Amino acid sequence: MTKLSVNLNKVALLRNARSLGIPSVQRAAKIVLEAGAHGITVHPRPDARHIRGADVQDLAHLLKAWPAAEFNIEGNPFEPPLLDVARQFRPQQCTLVPDDPAAVTSDHGWDLSRDAQRLLPVIAELKTIGIRVSLFMDAAPDAMAAAAAIGADRVELYTEPYARAFGTAEETAVLERYAAAALSADAAGLGVNAGHDLNRENLQVFLTAVRNVAEVSIGHALIADALEFGLAATVAAYLKVMGATR
Repeated sequence: MTKLSVNLNKVALLRNARSLGIPSVQRAAKIVLEAGAHGITVHPRPDARHIRGADVQDLAHLLKAWPAAEFNIEGNPFEPPLLDVARQFRPQQCTLVPDDPAAVTSDHGWDLSRDAQRLLPVIAELKTIGIRVSLFMDAAPDAMAAAAAIGADRVELYTEPYARAFGTAEETAVLERYAAAALSADAAGLGVNAGHDLNRENLQVFLTAVRNVAEVSIGHALIADALEFGLAATVAAYLKVMGATR
């Protein structure tokens, strides 16, 4: 069974637009876990544009009440605050992402022909303190053995190219590349995660074609869907409050 980790960055982004503390990242985490999500993902960035250090602390505390749920902290290990946060809070998984601090969002996987030697000591340290390490990777079958060779436990396949191809003439060929990358990862002894622009429309097709995915991390689309699915009930709740004051 593929597990769902909910990325709460966009909840924090909305919260940060005002100084009111709403919406609450911690409350959002509780809601998704009570609804059956298997874990929480956050990506603390150097500019704290969404998730902040206090959020990571609050979530680490909250997750003690859900021992089966996984905490996945992702980010660039060569930029603050990822490694300090990982050392302090010891998430079950750390996903290492080669994103530039100025990037709007993660947009490519690691180039291990260039970055392997830099990653080696980082991966070793994280594993020594009991953290599973996943590397954010493009769907390149030939790169999976290199990820295993430097000590990664899993790879997270960067799925935006699949999302762009979904519903086009290129969809089948792109899916075949992802399936081949996942099989190559499996052959190298790596677990397979996936994430980026997966949504309700394209997720089932992806998981049908790429059979050995242990976990998907979904944030933007899930939070956007929650606004739509929850707006009618929220308006009704406000109208009920207003009616009670008449």
